Amino acid sequence: MKYDIDSQEVLDNFLTYAKINTRSDPQNSQQIPSTACQMDLARVLEQQLKDLDLQDVKINPHNAYVTALLPGNSDEDQPTIGFIAHLDTADFNAENIQPQVHYNYDGQPINFANGLQLTTTEFPNLKNFLGQTLITTDGTTLLGVDDKAGIAGVMSAISYLVQHPEISHGPIKVGFGPDEEIGQGAKHFDVDDFQADFAYTLDNGDLGDIEYETFNAAQAIIDIQGKSVHPGQAKEGGLVNAISIGEKLDQMIPTAERAELTEGREGYYLMLKFSASIEHARLLYIIRDFDHQKFELRKKVVQQAVEQLNQQLDQPRIQLKLQDEYYNMADIIQKDPYPIELAQQALQNLGITPKIKAFRGGTDGSLITYKGLPTPNLFNGGDNFHGPYEFVTVEAMQKLAATIIEISHLSHK
Repeated sequence: MKYDIDSQEVLDNFLTYAKINTRSDPQNSQQIPSTACQMDLARVLEQQLKDLDLQDVKINPHNAYVTALLPGNSDEDQPTIGFIAHLDTADFNAENIQPQVHYNYDGQPINFANGLQLTTTEFPNLKNFLGQTLITTDGTTLLGVDDKAGIAGVMSAISYLVQHPEISHGPIKVGFGPDEEIGQGAKHFDVDDFQADFAYTLDNGDLGDIEYETFNAAQAIIDIQGKSVHPGQAKEGGLVNAISIGEKLDQMIPTAERAELTEGREGYYLMLKFSASIEHARLLYIIRDFDHQKFELRKKVVQQAVEQLNQQLDQPRIQLKLQDEYYNMADIIQKDPYPIELAQQALQNLGITPKIKAFRGGTDGSLITYKGLPTPNLFNGGDNFHGPYEFVTVEAMQKLAATIIEISHLSHK
């Protein structure tokens, strides 16, 4: 490796972050952050950044972002680059997280006390980490690799640059924010306050992944009002079963374009929830497509299904609330691909093969890009996110830190 990143520092930092429960809560999505525990990690990071003597270290009271500046030390005119990771973890048990460290991982099954098992048979990607220091859960919680591995990579990179002032670089901004997992944190990100020319999120992905294409995304909430009468008098009383209407509506959404039947650059519809009684039903869908025109057509399919079914009922009983969530950031980043080219060159210099991929999801960068700060995504090196099988290696986080350093060193205006 071009940069000798301290493995013990990486490990210690990650374990510290991982043990802090920062699970976000979609039920409190109007509150920033949605859970107070996210501030526990924010304060730890704030202190670490101050200990490194960074400038402008603060927790923004309006959006809970921890931000700081490492000033440039180069005579050249270099851009200000941001590196962004999120504090919260997904909607899975995060109480009493007990990370397990497996030194010199040998590929043998990892048996958890609750009966779960992590094996190379079920998870072939594990074979890529033989001989490395593997970190897993104890099988009862998630680990929080998404995105505490990203945070650990940033902190190790900044620490290294502080300790090695001979490495020239431009100004570097860091940002750690809340509620990415519930799609809320980046909505409040203050681009003007952050003051970067471009940025990277460090959120998921295998070693070498670069992602600047995301879905266009929308959410559809459909409420159906039924009419409940005694079943013995259902016909004469005009019973209207909201459950049956919901089932019929779902069949009007293209069944061959469900999420479980798509891959690559294919878009999809996915019903996330269906709660229903005779009197009332609610269906929650997400709609995704990389192509903006196809995205708009998908929304029309849902709108037309609701309209057609309403016309078949005794009265309009179906209400649709359709809301865009984020857009494909490639539409903006492709206009100036320098951040992608810079990341590719940095990875090549480190002997890591760059892999440009379309991301079948969204990142904070999707929203931040449309706020005026181009923000593609880089890998954090973990796998099996959002559950008890999560894992990451110290070596992967070291390579993330090295990538951040090399990007910062190579950049130019």
